[in-house]
Amino acid sequence: MKSHRLLAALASMALLLSATAGSALAAKPTGVGIQKTEKVQKVGTTRISGGGQVSQASSFAGEFRPSPEAAIEDLDKFIRNPISQARVPSAFVPRPAVQDVVAASGTTAFGGLNHFDQRTSGTGAYTNTQFSLEPPDQALCVSDDWVVESVNTVVRVKTKIGANATAVMPLNDFFNLAPEIIRATPLVFGDFTSDPKCYYDTDTDRWFLTILQLDIDPPTGNFTGGTSVQLAVSQTGDPTGVWNLFKIDTTNDGEIGGNCPCLGDQPLIGADANGFYISTNVFPLFEPGFNGAMVYAMSKTALAGGATGTVVSIFQPTLAEGQAYSLQPATTPPGAAYATENGGTEYFLSALEFTGGLDNRIALWSLTNTASLSNVSPSVTMQVKVLGSEVYGLPPVMIQKDGLTPFRDLIRSKLAPAVLGINPTTEHLNLLNSNDDRMNQTVYVDGQIWGALNTVVKSPTGATRTAIAWFAVTPSWSGSTLGGAVSSQGYVAVQNNSLSFPAVAANADGDVLVAFSLTGPDFYPSAAFAWLDPESGAGDVQVAAWGVGPADGFTGYVSIAGGSGVERWGDYSAAVADADGDIWIATESINQSCSLNTALSTGFTCGGTRTIFANWGTTIAKVVP
Repeated sequence: MKSHRLLAALASMALLLSATAGSALAAKPTGVGIQKTEKVQKVGTTRISGGGQVSQASSFAGEFRPSPEAAIEDLDKFIRNPISQARVPSAFVPRPAVQDVVAASGTTAFGGLNHFDQRTSGTGAYTNTQFSLEPPDQALCVSDDWVVESVNTVVRVKTKIGANATAVMPLNDFFNLAPEIIRATPLVFGDFTSDPKCYYDTDTDRWFLTILQLDIDPPTGNFTGGTSVQLAVSQTGDPTGVWNLFKIDTTNDGEIGGNCPCLGDQPLIGADANGFYISTNVFPLFEPGFNGAMVYAMSKTALAGGATGTVVSIFQPTLAEGQAYSLQPATTPPGAAYATENGGTEYFLSALEFTGGLDNRIALWSLTNTASLSNVSPSVTMQVKVLGSEVYGLPPVMIQKDGLTPFRDLIRSKLAPAVLGINPTTEHLNLLNSNDDRMNQTVYVDGQIWGALNTVVKSPTGATRTAIAWFAVTPSWSGSTLGGAVSSQGYVAVQNNSLSFPAVAANADGDVLVAFSLTGPDFYPSAAFAWLDPESGAGDVQVAAWGVGPADGFTGYVSIAGGSGVERWGDYSAAVADADGDIWIATESINQSCSLNTALSTGFTCGGTRTIFANWGTTIAKVVP
């Protein structure tokens, strides 16, 4: 669902989980976590075949996803523990050196999916079945010939020169689920889906795409209790062809750590030579709480062959003095060597900031004997090593540069009653949400795991801003016991402006970059990146696509759908290397801007990038090292 769920935890919940996990972990001294096995369910086939785009309806009934998501997002406060003090005193907010901002070189960029695509795509028997959604959750995977991008609840295939190979398709249609909403009388609600992730595997020449799913009561839009992770795997190397559909039932996963039915939130994906891995955060659906993290490990070759292999589920309820969360599994770039220690190893990184303050540790996780995942009864072991690191902490909201905001102008104009059904209201320029400091995308190359996260920093002027903290971790082994250290680390920061939602990628030659959004009083939301070097640190912030206006979306306006003044902005970005060694990035940006008069004259499409309610876009860029 949404990734800004890491705020504060109830002491009673923390004590309950600690007691429960302690007895369970004692029974498995050779590793961490509580394991079970099950079979992945095969549920059909599909293909990406969007049916084109439709006009936004003149009626805004059912425009926004109903209240169940808000109820889940209220659970943010149950992950963090307000009783514990921050690991690092607040006086130690990082004050890193800042990078220069320059135009990118050696880069080809084109527009990715945007809010107009999200809202107006439609296929099958129904059209006009998509919600207005923020923020853009970004997925990207790339082969020799194709680029697959998924954002929020739509997907599209492009060629590597940016031409559309398919139309935009709703993910509910792709996964053979009920449409998000049928705008009949009365409204009919369909499966709740969110958080797409995508991976192309060069070993098997297959594409993997995941989302979370929740069962919905069609008349009300309320949760009914059933949840799953949906997984699609292509039958060939052509993503426009047929895909097999699989499902992992997550309804009762995590019940050891709390009450269920449960939600496996924000599935994160990775792969090694042997396995495909999904990690989730487990929340109870119908009461407050947070149960912990869950890892699913399964045979990569079985999925590629369309087989329903065994899934090993590993529940991780505690870590240090808090609950384990957001274990980011690593991928390995094409042509690079996998980790082969101890029968094959998949690595993960996670943050350890449990209080909403500052911390100076991260966690390295290993899953060993992954070669056994092809067996009927796999035997894998999870270990964790807490590592000292640079200081990082919960990032602040981000300031925008003012500019053309036709939706804000509409809310404040005399047209508001007729068009929106509200009285004119004073609205200020939205701030943008930087969410939290959980670990984002990770990559394993040359014996190191690279990762990054959002963090609070202070500019040399003293202004508090959001920046990127990055880490290179070198694992070590004493027999079968995991060790390791942070071998290189640093920050990427821009004076008085913000960088957010990092995605680290590397190629087989060891070139490493981190992609992110750049925004602030000096820059409209732009797609950018920086090269990382273990010796010299981060290079300049290079802008692949300059933003042309401020974000102007409904989640920030208090008079629309319960907005707060802080607009949702990108739960995550994506980056990946291809077999040629080029690195592809996809991240949020504002790609078109227009006045209220122009918006009204064009049906509020503003060049085909927005609807009335939001104007977020994404940029896909190829970066040549």
